[in-house]
Amino acid sequence: MADSGKDHPRRPKPLARDTRPQAEKVWVEGLGRMSLSQKAGTIEALHRAAWAMALEGVKLRHPEAGEEEIRLRLGALRIPRELMIRAFGWDPEKEGW
Repeated sequence: MADSGKDHPRRPKPLARDTRPQAEKVWVEGLGRMSLSQKAGTIEALHRAAWAMALEGVKLRHPEAGEEEIRLRLGALRIPRELMIRAFGWDPEKEGW
């Protein structure tokens, strides 16, 4: 049986179960070589990609929605329900996301 590295005192726990240790090592070393600016740019690009996917998901689920409704549904993905109701009069549990 292969050692998973769980209780080994010198081996860090894997970051992802589906990634081979050598591939993870290469990835982590690559991150270590990136400048702070490069890391920030990567984070920004991932954030933009996630937001674009969320937008497309709303449009796919609600093709009839106008701009305002899309904005509310997107907001409901990130803003707590109580605040959505208080600030915008939109209840995500009734209206959906």
